[in-house]
Amino acid sequence: MEENKSQQTDFTASDNDRLWAALAWLPISPLWPLFAVLALLLDDTKNRPFVRYHAIVSLALGIALIPISVITLGCGAIVYLVFFWWAFEAYNGRVVEIPVISDWVRQQGWADL
Repeated sequence: MEENKSQQTDFTASDNDRLWAALAWLPISPLWPLFAVLALLLDDTKNRPFVRYHAIVSLALGIALIPISVITLGCGAIVYLVFFWWAFEAYNGRVVEIPVISDWVRQQGWADL
């Protein structure tokens, strides 16, 4: 039986990697995309697979949730609360696996883990 990827821990991720991955998930309204984009642009973090994966998946999911939140008149924004859990998981060095989004990001070749 295959182990759930959200329970897998990346032991190669440094403390700095885990911190940036967690910051990429924090849904602090205007700063949420800022941390994820910074993680992708800074020289120290842009080539780190663990940080890159979490930043790209966070951005993709956040962008996908914007129209859902608008269509549901803001009720869909409750899903953003789950981002705190995913930030906690990333900080603990675990790989967060979002069913459709993670697979799509890998198929595009944007992030490999």
